[in-house]
Amino acid sequence: MKEKTPGAKYIVEAKFIVNGVVENHDVIGAIFGQTEGLLPTEFDLRELLKSGKIGRIAIQLNSEKDMTDGKIELPSSLDRPETSIIAAAMESVDRVGPCDAEIKVERIRDVRVDKRKQIVERARELLKDWVVKETQDADKIVEEVARVEKQRQTVKYGPEELTATPDISELNSIILVEGRADVLNLMKCGYSGVIALEGVKIPKTIITLTNKKEATAFLDGDRGGDLILKELLQVANVKYVARAPRGKEVEELSLEEIREALEKKVPLEKVTALEQLSTLAPQLRGTLEAILVDKEGKQVGRVAVSQLVDTLKSKEGVHLVIFDGIITGRLLDLAKERGLSYVVGERLADSVQVPPEVTVRTFSEMSKEEKRPEKEAA
Repeated sequence: MKEKTPGAKYIVEAKFIVNGVVENHDVIGAIFGQTEGLLPTEFDLRELLKSGKIGRIAIQLNSEKDMTDGKIELPSSLDRPETSIIAAAMESVDRVGPCDAEIKVERIRDVRVDKRKQIVERARELLKDWVVKETQDADKIVEEVARVEKQRQTVKYGPEELTATPDISELNSIILVEGRADVLNLMKCGYSGVIALEGVKIPKTIITLTNKKEATAFLDGDRGGDLILKELLQVANVKYVARAPRGKEVEELSLEEIREALEKKVPLEKVTALEQLSTLAPQLRGTLEAILVDKEGKQVGRVAVSQLVDTLKSKEGVHLVIFDGIITGRLLDLAKERGLSYVVGERLADSVQVPPEVTVRTFSEMSKEEKRPEKEAA
């Protein structure tokens, strides 16, 4: 089952057992057939396969004494929460052909972790060969590699064995990130006091830490990060929130991007203002009106869309705007100039570049987020 999966970030590994004799195509057909219609259309396995967001499912099976068991590998280039949803959907399969069946996901493996290990090992070899050829002492090579490796070392913290920097217990201010790769990237860039959530369901260790320490949640700039933020707001005592640029993950940010994102972290009270948007959007559809909201989440104005630009030019203290209209480049430039953090509209005009300082949402995006299950990214 070592089939190559170009572009895959994760591999869902599962075991199955069938009360009867079946073949590979029966198992694959059951997975596609019985998950169809369970989830929103964006999780349809056939469409995800066509678009390359999941790869070809590999099956290894063995039939003996009128029973069939085996293993399944499903490659995914989706993000962590969406991959977890696909994995959970696979476990809902209870029949293969005419036979009773059970599928159990054993783990979701991060393919990039293996690649990083290979890169590190090869880098060590190249470094050693390079320096030795330059007639330097080989003992110094080992010492230098050991020193660098020690700096990159993480620890397992708490009963859930969360990935963290070695100083997580000592510091009063900590940074919460989504996964191990995020911790390593921040360590590489010189940051300390970092710990990974390791999923959308917030561990008890994180809840305890946030009650004792000043916590900043530093999350990916995607829908998965949005969902994790919602969960954090419900169960943890987070003081600040920072986000990667929209469409980027913390693990891939440069030092400058990390520094800029953390410098722009905002107090939790400003973030909670966004929670109003899911209720405001339906109210505005068809009205051709705009609602202005300040940093405390209070409405500070309601105007016709035709007057929105002029109003924003003169009105102070606007933090976000939600309106029944098209988000244009002119409006986003003005939002950046006036210090707005959020703009929500019916849709985004074609070919518009969104400034990194402004977060943009459309009504359809918010509708999808509102309808998604709470634990879809567990």
